[in-house]
Amino acid sequence: MVGNVKIQAERKSVAAGGGSVASADSTETAANLEPLTLEVLGKFREIFQAAKQHFGAVHEMVGVSGAQLWALWELRSQPGLRVSDLAARMAIHQSTTSNLVEKLVVAKLVRRERKDADQRVVRLYLTAVGDRILDRAPAPARGVLPDALSQLDVRELKKLSLQLDKLLAAIEVRSPEGARIHLEEI
Repeated sequence: MVGNVKIQAERKSVAAGGGSVASADSTETAANLEPLTLEVLGKFREIFQAAKQHFGAVHEMVGVSGAQLWALWELRSQPGLRVSDLAARMAIHQSTTSNLVEKLVVAKLVRRERKDADQRVVRLYLTAVGDRILDRAPAPARGVLPDALSQLDVRELKKLSLQLDKLLAAIEVRSPEGARIHLEEI
């Protein structure tokens, strides 16, 4: 964007020797915002790189993907989930979850059971091998980004969500379906 950009943002700056926080409501040119824009972009890159490194460590240490490890963790936390429940807990598409579960079943890390009166209902359980994978896997099993987000308090998380909504609104090319894809698949 060229020209002046009106921003109202809380800007933190450390005064020389004082360490105070200042608030700014100012008009700045796009050129003045460029260093801050690049700083924020760098933080996004760092987040994605940290996630990528964690996924690599998971695969190297236990031979499963980050998404598979998260699924195993969810099944340890709540044995007997249905595929739809697991998809909701991981915030991914049900079809993606079905494919993920199939790979875990073939690898003998998860087993399917039909215990309910309604035999159409399939429940998922860890096998002993799946349980051992979780014991050996690097933490956090859910991944570094979900883990970090879960450490924010409600107020911080809502504020971050609102700011990300604004960022998404500014992006011309949108991909809403991306919200339901595991980060490892992006």
